[in-house]
Amino acid sequence: MQTPYWLAEPAEAFRSATLRGGPEVEIVGGGVTGCTAALVLARGGVRVRLHEARRIASGASGRNGGFALRGGAMPYDVARRELGAARSRVLWQLSERALEHLAELAGDSFRRTSSLRLAADDAERAELRGEHDALVDDGFAVVWEDELSTPLGARFHGAIRHPPDGALHPARWVRRLARLAAEAGAEIREESRVESIADLEGETVVIATDGYTRGLLPGLDRVVQPTRGQMVATAPLAERIFTCPHYARHGFDYWQQLPDGRLVVGGWRDASLETEATAVEETTPLVQEQIERFLRELLGEVPQITHRWAGIFGVTPDRLPLAGRFPGSERVWVACGYSGHGNVLGLACGELVAKAILGQPAPELELFEPARLGI
Repeated sequence: MQTPYWLAEPAEAFRSATLRGGPEVEIVGGGVTGCTAALVLARGGVRVRLHEARRIASGASGRNGGFALRGGAMPYDVARRELGAARSRVLWQLSERALEHLAELAGDSFRRTSSLRLAADDAERAELRGEHDALVDDGFAVVWEDELSTPLGARFHGAIRHPPDGALHPARWVRRLARLAAEAGAEIREESRVESIADLEGETVVIATDGYTRGLLPGLDRVVQPTRGQMVATAPLAERIFTCPHYARHGFDYWQQLPDGRLVVGGWRDASLETEATAVEETTPLVQEQIERFLRELLGEVPQITHRWAGIFGVTPDRLPLAGRFPGSERVWVACGYSGHGNVLGLACGELVAKAILGQPAPELELFEPARLGI
């Protein structure tokens, strides 16, 4: 039961050619960021080799809630205060472009559904109104919803609907990226754990492991906190209740209903923030019980649970990713630390880093400069 629902789907056998000549760039991490970077670099004519310690999408990219959201971990009005109006707008515009690119590449692994961010109490409602107003002021599409359908109306106090957002089968999406990268000429090595950067022969190295970075770069270990997210999937429900991804309580609770009717539900790590700040991929009774209690309160019963799992994502002190050349190194680049928003920002940062390596740096890369955290 510990296998994530997303990774339980049968996958086509993965084929990848062996490079002719040594790699020019080596990528560590076979999730959305690593596979995106491999695709861009291979299409740019670079000999690129990707290493995945397990199987493609087996880390955070195959263990998350399947949300494809614009923006980042900071609500938009908070981003305006902390980053400034111009930089926060650039961040959101970047994420919207990445979301459109994802929709172009993802095939049947993506559904454009919108998303709902729900207010669990009056205080959160006031916060959501502030974010809504800031988004409207800056011309972003957003809808305020006071009237919520059953069973949401009895529990929540209004919501923001984000029209561009969607639902994702994350493992299928990343496997598709990996296949595209291989077709472009990248060498994909699964079951290829990298213990030391010194073992890699490429002139350039990209660390794309989000929260699974421990031991490769001590400076990165100091600023990227591995954080556990726990989830369940249920058997299909008899009726369609939820039409899009939902998240509430500042993102601590999140769920969506899949096309076959099953629910995928996760969160509640704030039941024990200290123990969930870990790189251990194991579910715990405390958090699993919280998820089941939510299901009972929301639906009146706990549906049959078919899958339980945990995954690790990386959190940075300012909740922005790290993407760019690693400070003090001419060889190493990093793209990680998405603070729970890696499905879209991972695509954006993988592409930004790859283009910079190709000699096409974009101004948006400045937002994620690793040196800002004093590494």
